[in-house]
Amino acid sequence: MGRSYFVEETVGQYLSELTTKSKPLITGLLVGQCSPQRDYVLLAIQTPPKEEESKSNASYSSTLSSIDEEWTTAHANQVSRMLPGGLLVLGVFTVAVPELSKEIQNILRKLVFSVEKSLARKRLWSISEEDVSDRVALHLCSATKKILCRTYDVQDPKSTAKPADWKYQNGLSTSWLSLECTVNTNIHIPLLATSACHELEKNIRNGLTRWAKQIEEAVILINGQVKEEDADLVDCQKKSGRGITPTATQSFNARVLTKLSQKSNSRSTATVQICSGSINLKGALKCKAYIHNNKPKVKDAVKALRRDMISTLSDRCEILFEDLLMNETPGKKSLEREYHALPCRVFAPITGSCVLVCDYKFGDETVREIQERFLEMLDQAVQAEDLHTVEEMSTVEVIPPKEFPDDIQHKQLTKQTLLLKLHQNIGVMIAAAVAISAAAFSFNYFSD
Repeated sequence: MGRSYFVEETVGQYLSELTTKSKPLITGLLVGQCSPQRDYVLLAIQTPPKEEESKSNASYSSTLSSIDEEWTTAHANQVSRMLPGGLLVLGVFTVAVPELSKEIQNILRKLVFSVEKSLARKRLWSISEEDVSDRVALHLCSATKKILCRTYDVQDPKSTAKPADWKYQNGLSTSWLSLECTVNTNIHIPLLATSACHELEKNIRNGLTRWAKQIEEAVILINGQVKEEDADLVDCQKKSGRGITPTATQSFNARVLTKLSQKSNSRSTATVQICSGSINLKGALKCKAYIHNNKPKVKDAVKALRRDMISTLSDRCEILFEDLLMNETPGKKSLEREYHALPCRVFAPITGSCVLVCDYKFGDETVREIQERFLEMLDQAVQAEDLHTVEEMSTVEVIPPKEFPDDIQHKQLTKQTLLLKLHQNIGVMIAAAVAISAAAFSFNYFSD
């Protein structure tokens, strides 16, 4: 039996409006949440047009060939940044004229796998065995309004289409549960002296990956308590004649307890590496996750919150360095420490829902620019009074390499390496002194 998709009624209205547009083919993304029993669809977002696209009516054959996978996956990456924990891109949709129906399924399958591959490449958190790997491909005929819903297993490249149910439900996400927490970060990322400039992104990703592993292993307190993973998230549920009915919309406060040290019987394999500089990430991040209200489990809520912690820091770093590269002055080579502020989070509600989506704002950006991005990326018109900027303090400290004469360039060492070598020399001297004392004591003892 195929999967069931419970869809917000406003999504149906949005898709219906797309059928009235005079375009032979429209593509877009579906956003929502996966669960073992069913999936929930909260948003449908059409792919924004490219600037160079012609406004003239193209033939059906040229319309099919003009679908740009790279453009669609780029849009999916941007949308993924704007989703809080618990929400993800569930798949793709098309609205097309009947003449294109025979070719649509091949297009949908190709887009589903391309989008998932691109999103998976940027993730820093680990996929678990319980994660749902099915992604939806929805086709809506603009003439007959007939819907064809199928799924593909994106973990299987040879996966074939499976039928799925598409069911509309009014007020689907008006009472979802939310989790919030503040994560204090102090991450030191060394930049290896042997690394080229183009490997900066790799260095940062490696540093964030190590931090992400700590978050995945951390203990999460919910409302100050450690709860069993398989326990119900909502404790005060009441049984009625129709089953378990959750209480009114609830918000949970979470706290992260990172395991700073772990006992291990294995020998240390730490090595000293020559570094040319470093990047320090310091500050407090506001994290948010949502979970459906159909008997949610603690483990699902905690997993959604962990992934938001990891994704929001990774996304902010990516946005900051993209901005620095775009505004970089040619020939500039700073030898002094630089401090940059990470963009802060701006939340806005999904129409007809209690769930919030977000964007990232630099200090000099206006409210109008944020509104335009919500409209362009999510096709959501957001009022200025509905935007909520959270108070955060996050900075990036970039410590550049020091210059050395060319003849001793190969002998350069960082301050950290020199200090480590000094500690090692002191250790050797102490060990030698202890050995000499022990020998003198043994000599006197046996002489007596």
